[in-house]
Amino acid sequence: MSFSLEGKTCLVTGAGRGIGRAIALALGAAGADVAITYSRSEGPAKEVEAEIIKMGRKALIFQADAIDGKRADEVIGEITKAWGKLDILVNNAGITKDTLIMRMSEEQWDDVIETNLKSVFNYSKAAVRPMMKQRSGSIINIGSIVGVSGNAGQTNYSASKAGMIGFTKSLAKELATRNVRVNLVAPGYITTDMTDKLGEATLEAINKSIPMGKGGQPEDVANAVQFLGSDASAYITGVVLHVDGGMVM
Repeated sequence: MSFSLEGKTCLVTGAGRGIGRAIALALGAAGADVAITYSRSEGPAKEVEAEIIKMGRKALIFQADAIDGKRADEVIGEITKAWGKLDILVNNAGITKDTLIMRMSEEQWDDVIETNLKSVFNYSKAAVRPMMKQRSGSIINIGSIVGVSGNAGQTNYSASKAGMIGFTKSLAKELATRNVRVNLVAPGYITTDMTDKLGEATLEAINKSIPMGKGGQPEDVANAVQFLGSDASAYITGVVLHVDGGMVM
């Protein structure tokens, strides 16, 4: 099912590959103009831009380090200058640096917290002013079920995603009177290029842990984002939506 985003403008951070790419394409397919950021590889981002333009939509791409607050202000400013407004912000940029805490360096901790959590602060803060001014908007943060359940070897990643939940609920309360909604999508095990490299035994064990018996696709997450960005979710804010096949209930 597709929810119309005709006339809306969007920004998806970290949208060159995987879940971010699927989200950007789903928003474009629903009728939105889509801007995306990438941190290092321009090629995949250019491919996403080309696909969105093929749909008959406008597209913009920006090289941006997610932890750079000044750059976040610049990106949002350029989007609102080009398109006049920003309706949907999807905070998707994120990394993992998994290891047991006994082996985790301070750098591994800081890198994950900054990229995953500080980036959400940077882009949300930059987007709040134009959204409040237009008295409408939807901020959608891409979290993870490990922010709810935890996971051994991912204390840094789990902490960053749990922090995003608190951030989402607090910002939702700040902005509700201005008709700006803030929600979080928490994916479970999603099949991507990275997970394809896991061994068959590992994949089988993961699938057994999922009540629905299979991993999700990036499009499953993108569909949830499309809904939360659309007017069909106009009375929903402060929600954590699990897209996990029942892994966390």
